[in-house]
Amino acid sequence: MAVYVPESFTSDEADVLRRYFTNLDGPVFALVNLPEVVKGALFARYSRSPKSLRRLFLDEFVGDLDIRGDQSIDATIGLDRAEQLYERVFFDYGDDSVAQLGGTHLACEQASNLLTKVLEWGRLMSYLEQSTRYISYDSRLGGRYRYFRDPDVLAGPLGTRYVGDLDRIFDAYSQCAEFVTDHVRTTVVRDERDSEFIYRTATRAKALDAVRGMLPAAATSNVGIYGTGQAYEALLLRMRSHPLPEAREYADLMLLELRKVIPSFLRRVDIPERGGVWSSYLANTRTGTADVVDQIFGGTPVEPTSEVELVDFDPEAEDKILAAICYSHSSLPEHQLLARVRELGADERVALLTAYVGERSNRRHKPGRAFERAFYRFDVLSDYGAFRDMQRHRMLTIEWQRLTPNHGYTRPDLVEEAGVGGLFDETMERSAALYDALAGPHHEQAPYAVAMAYRMRYNMQFNVREAFHMLELRSSPQGHPSYRRVALDMHRQIAEVAGHRALAAAMTFMTTQAPELERLESERRAEARRDL
Repeated sequence: MAVYVPESFTSDEADVLRRYFTNLDGPVFALVNLPEVVKGALFARYSRSPKSLRRLFLDEFVGDLDIRGDQSIDATIGLDRAEQLYERVFFDYGDDSVAQLGGTHLACEQASNLLTKVLEWGRLMSYLEQSTRYISYDSRLGGRYRYFRDPDVLAGPLGTRYVGDLDRIFDAYSQCAEFVTDHVRTTVVRDERDSEFIYRTATRAKALDAVRGMLPAAATSNVGIYGTGQAYEALLLRMRSHPLPEAREYADLMLLELRKVIPSFLRRVDIPERGGVWSSYLANTRTGTADVVDQIFGGTPVEPTSEVELVDFDPEAEDKILAAICYSHSSLPEHQLLARVRELGADERVALLTAYVGERSNRRHKPGRAFERAFYRFDVLSDYGAFRDMQRHRMLTIEWQRLTPNHGYTRPDLVEEAGVGGLFDETMERSAALYDALAGPHHEQAPYAVAMAYRMRYNMQFNVREAFHMLELRSSPQGHPSYRRVALDMHRQIAEVAGHRALAAAMTFMTTQAPELERLESERRAEARRDL
């Protein structure tokens, strides 16, 4: 059985696509010969569409472009040679900064939800991932449900069970999605101001939010990536050393396509004495550390914990931030400013903070870099679905543990209210049993079986400025309930546990109450823009 489902295009469609995509049949391909705004718009639409990027381009974009001037271009043949200047400066002289000057849009399709987290690890790249709230995952691709089929698993004695169990999980997801959608539309009355389209989209999104936890981590997704040559090199070096076979094999697909557009920047990746040694170092440190940790802590019982715990913070955060606020407006050294700030009265401290934060008319108006002077570190135990959204924030340090069913799962109340709680629980049991069966012979692939409702532990460390961005965004009314709960608890603990009430109060766009239909206002705004 093929790992990836190839696309089919007519000869006329293929003639157009060859001008702008580096291949027409693989799951990884680069975008070329298109204006930057078109590539950005394509990726933006990509995250909410069930279509592949090439099909999306044909159906919704190519009709608005003048493509006559590109008739002689064939992007699928790649570059005949690298730019000689980049080759000499970058490879021969090792000036890595040159690789920051060229970037590429890359489409990564049919990647499992385990692989998407590997792809989105780097801080210095931009990502858009297919949304589980706008796309129903019961639609099939090439006649089969959209989940990753690992060749080693399928070739072994558990292959038939793997496919059978995941097919039944997707069947249950599809059934629950319909029941919950009907329940929402029965209990939530359409506002007369809203069109039928807005109402149906918002109610469907609410239902898909509720049942997404039934999807296994093997469920595939499409990811659009933009990054520089240097960022891609770092990503590929990590992927080539990763213990998950899918990641290593996908790295080869990515390298093949990237070399068609930025070959010089990636020349070192698979040279044994350069990238080979680098990847080996990453693999050896990971396995060596894991072995030592297992020797020391293996078998230690896991104590029950709260969902969100503030485990570390800077007790002097407010003093340090006030000193940092003054720094660029003063001629005093930092140690002297800090000493003076500690002697300020309450009114002066409030005046400084108020002036620096200013009048924020929306959440995108964030205070400056003085707020990067202090940090918070949280230990989080949330469902995997919430982790997927929190993980995409890049201006922080995040580490996560292995995905297993051992921490239990969360079941939305809406599922029980719709009368499918039993089917949801049955799906969780099937997921856990398949994981247990795979864990011995296929240790790295076993997490594919774990449903997204199962909880996973991860920690997040970020500065106060990032807290403004992340917590206000993730508590917004249109947010998924699972990560809204995490964001709101983080904000509460910043105020109550750390005692940083002034900083927490400055986050004026925290939203504590969500509407009945989380996506309703967003859909209203989208329709208003379409009507202009």
